[in-house]
Amino acid sequence: MAEGPRLRTVEKYKPPYPLNKFPKDFALNLGRELVYLLASRGTARLEGADWEEIFARLVGAKWKPSNVGLDDIVLQQTAWGAKTVKNKRPSSVSKVRLISGRNSPIYSFGDREISDADPSELGEKILSIWNERVSSIRKLYKHVRTVVLIKSDDLLEAAVFEFETILYRGDNYWWQWNERNNLEGFKKDSNQHIFTWQPHGSQFTIVEDVPDDRLAIRIKQPPIVDRNEILKAIKFDESWIEIIK
Repeated sequence: MAEGPRLRTVEKYKPPYPLNKFPKDFALNLGRELVYLLASRGTARLEGADWEEIFARLVGAKWKPSNVGLDDIVLQQTAWGAKTVKNKRPSSVSKVRLISGRNSPIYSFGDREISDADPSELGEKILSIWNERVSSIRKLYKHVRTVVLIKSDDLLEAAVFEFETILYRGDNYWWQWNERNNLEGFKKDSNQHIFTWQPHGSQFTIVEDVPDDRLAIRIKQPPIVDRNEILKAIKFDESWIEIIK
């Protein structure tokens, strides 16, 4: 019987850059973005959507906010979910807790009574919801990452790191209710706290280790740009405004 056709080895798709090796001038351009926000807004406010849009611009990707939240930024066959978290020491913090969606067993499985549920069974259901979400995105993209901005309250210090967005094997974790009646998941081999799930609101958080080689920057407080000066610079005219009613 004849053998099948010989095929050329297909090179696996490579991401735009290695994990946490951000493009040239990324740090400088991130600093420029933070300075611009502080100068134009006058307040240290940077929301999740701001970070998604900024990161997409800095890596030359497309910003396309999604309901799933795991592929808000897309560049060819690489997708990112973007997270922001506040911390007093972005350049040195070792762990961060990331809000990772709302995982509701009531919605997904039709469960009715959560308070009396076995923590291990409930924990596996919570993880399965997360895993299904990740699997659906991984079917669309070769690489799926999460990029995190750790920001100080005043936005004068920030750090950025990435990690591969992964599925979690349910049998690698054990679960218990804590004193606040939230469900917590721990690694079996180390007893390290990894997950927290809140019955009220179904919020699911994952504790991530921050790598030592994170990108960290510090900027100077810029002066606030006067609103009237901006309007003057763009030659604002009252005729631009139409009063409809």
